Amino acid sequence: TPDAVLRLKALQRGPTPQLIRIGVRNKGCAGLSYHLEYVDKPGKFDEVVEQDGVKVIIDSKALFSIIGSEMDWKEDALSSKFAFVNPNIKDACGCGESFTVA
Repeated sequence: TPDAVLRLKALQRGPTPQLIRIGVRNKGCAGLSYHLEYVDKPGKFDEVVEQDGVKVIIDSKALFSIIGSEMDWKEDALSSKFAFVNPNIKDACGCGESFTVA
């Protein structure tokens, strides 16, 4: 989304430019949870996605779980975070911490 692009551009033009690597981990009652980390460069098998002048790195093991997803940046009075709209989600836990893909 445009908000995610703005946030990612801000991260990449900081004093130490950082890339976001998106993956999934086994976690929570529904099975999978998003995992984001800062990296300097992609790993050997990672997928690099570039859109609107912003690069995001996708862990190759997470590719099929998140393909087609939309990344957004959400801010409110209590928190700020990246959020995802994932068309592959079959089920999610009540708190939204984890999900299952079809």
